[in-house]
Amino acid sequence: MTATTSTAPPRTPRRPHRSDRARQEARLGLWLCAPAILVLVAVVGYPILQAVWDSLFSYKLTNPDARHFVGLGNFLLVLSDPIWWQALGVTVLITVVTVAVELVLGFALALVMNNALGTLRPALRTAILIPYAIITVVSAFAFRFMFDLTSGFINVWLPFVPDDVDWFASFGTAMTVVALSEIWKTTPFISLLLLSGLAQVPGELQEAAKVDGATWWQRMRRVTIPNMKAAIMVALLFRTLDAFRIFDNIFIMTNGAAGTESVAFLAYRQTIQRLEIGIGSAVSVLLTIAVALIALMFVKGFKVNLAASTRAGR
Repeated sequence: MTATTSTAPPRTPRRPHRSDRARQEARLGLWLCAPAILVLVAVVGYPILQAVWDSLFSYKLTNPDARHFVGLGNFLLVLSDPIWWQALGVTVLITVVTVAVELVLGFALALVMNNALGTLRPALRTAILIPYAIITVVSAFAFRFMFDLTSGFINVWLPFVPDDVDWFASFGTAMTVVALSEIWKTTPFISLLLLSGLAQVPGELQEAAKVDGATWWQRMRRVTIPNMKAAIMVALLFRTLDAFRIFDNIFIMTNGAAGTESVAFLAYRQTIQRLEIGIGSAVSVLLTIAVALIALMFVKGFKVNLAASTRAGR
């Protein structure tokens, strides 16, 4: 006689029951957010839809009567133009270099602020955040003045730089100045976000690692960085999206000369300078798509549950 065993089907976990109070609070939250969402849709959503609509037409502002529908023709024209790929390469180069340097420097500044003594901590944080409080246009003009061939003082202060070097005349030096201005301006923003991530690292884990004899680098690699993964992802995401849309520094320092034209500057030149509304809108839509893909790549690549990280940090 053989015994037969029956396996019960696995139970599917039940969704947690929400109380009436929780539903009322959620409904109240939606109503409170509704005005801000409507304003956001009106301010951001409408221009995006208008740009998408204009990108489907051959439309030059100097000859509005000749406007006609071309479908995806403007996108094909932009993607087949070497100027687009050069601007895209410049944008990617600036983004990769500046974000990488800012992450390292920002993490170092975050460690300094986190380990500072109680009396020095507020003053130190204020001093580090001063560059980020300065308007981007003002900081760009300051760097343009510092590195200018006639009125600047960098060539005089740096003994290894010849006095007749024009920093904005060639691609390499111009990109160096643009990258330095970006790094100086936005590194404090990275350090502020990473400082919030350091505050979420449990002190018990650090003490346990010290007791086990872990070195500073081992504690950093196995305890600190894994527990602040969400803060690192947010910092990288925000700065990458911001750097990919760089416009102010290039507009003020080089005006797109010496091959320093970015994608955002290309959209400006086509739309504002050349009045090519259709082509300029197509460039803007492609820039928006690229930014959305970058955001999706970061969220999917890091695989961080921001809600769980927020609850753990409370």
